[in-house]
Amino acid sequence: MTKIMANIKGDRAIWAVAALLALFSFLPVYSASSNLAYLYGNGDTFTYLVKHFAHLMLGFGIIYAVHKVPYHYFKGLSIIMIPVVIVLLLLTMAQNTTIGGANASRWIKIPFVGVTFQTSTLAAVVLLAYVARYLSKIKGKKITFKETLLPLWLPVFVVLMLILPANFSTTAIIFSMVVMLVFLGGYPIRYLMIIIGTGVVALAFFVLTAKAFPGMFPNRVDTWISRVENFADNKDTQEDYQIERAKIAIARGGVIGKGPGKSVQRNFLPQSSSDFIYAIIIEEWGLLGGVFLMSLYILLLMRLVIVAHKCEEVFGTLLVIGVGLPIVFQAIINMAVAVELFPVTGQTLPLVSSGGTSIWMTCLAIGIVLSVSRKREAVIEKEIKNKEEDPVEVLREAV
Repeated sequence: MTKIMANIKGDRAIWAVAALLALFSFLPVYSASSNLAYLYGNGDTFTYLVKHFAHLMLGFGIIYAVHKVPYHYFKGLSIIMIPVVIVLLLLTMAQNTTIGGANASRWIKIPFVGVTFQTSTLAAVVLLAYVARYLSKIKGKKITFKETLLPLWLPVFVVLMLILPANFSTTAIIFSMVVMLVFLGGYPIRYLMIIIGTGVVALAFFVLTAKAFPGMFPNRVDTWISRVENFADNKDTQEDYQIERAKIAIARGGVIGKGPGKSVQRNFLPQSSSDFIYAIIIEEWGLLGGVFLMSLYILLLMRLVIVAHKCEEVFGTLLVIGVGLPIVFQAIINMAVAVELFPVTGQTLPLVSSGGTSIWMTCLAIGIVLSVSRKREAVIEKEIKNKEEDPVEVLREAV
């Protein structure tokens, strides 16, 4: 154990938050998966617990491996991976998968393994790392809008257009994070306004095209519109059913909850172990459990800001913001949906909800952040060592 701890570098608070979220997730996932076990697994909830454990173990293996990689390597890796994720997104879209008549081309099956993988989550991490690399490259230089179109915005819009038909919420989150990142990276605001306007026009064009040719994207736009209308008007739809059950779960939880494994609404919520796990957590652990979980994400946000602020290189700072903040942002959206502060989106609760791809890509992002903080620790350790070896420096400090 001591040897393992000695090899763990980087921000210890981030390690602790990730570990606490993972440990906390076991009981809610085990409890909430009873619905899935009843529908698909012959009532065997233990299988889902083992599967979740395997996902987390692989996820923390990813954190450990990635945090050992010097973060400046991600500059070159982001360039290499952009064409790869574009190909993966094209393959995913080409499957033309439908669920209930709606376009659901989000997952791709890995050959010879039988594991499905949601390509948009990998694309998000790669794209934000790529944007951070480009912004660090042009930092302090005088730039024009024309010279940023091909190297910066073309990959962004290609990736987003490939994700949009099957997953609007993920597209919106990635675009929001890119806009925030380029703003913090010093990109001219007047150019950024042009990009935002172009994005709005492109979305409107896509919606009109989907309405004019329904066969191209079966029922997808109608699903988005119905979710927004349901959120605004409380219409009686499937999403309304989920929200009502989530609110009942939260109301039953009270302050201290009904106790682990004693949720009733887990049997009625279709996505009780993923999209709506926060409602199940409050039903079983009460307001105290919900606040505790929220405080972990707030602590993660604080540590991300500290790591970004202490990093001496622009790329490191932007990389932490780009891959780290979406974790907290996704958590906020998931919790907001459960309490009906946001329309139903299908976003999971990072490191808590079941689902392999979500866990692995969250762990990849955390590993990158820890790689940045590890570099800072190495610099500090070197400075301390040099001071200890320099008697003049020691004497000066003593005086």
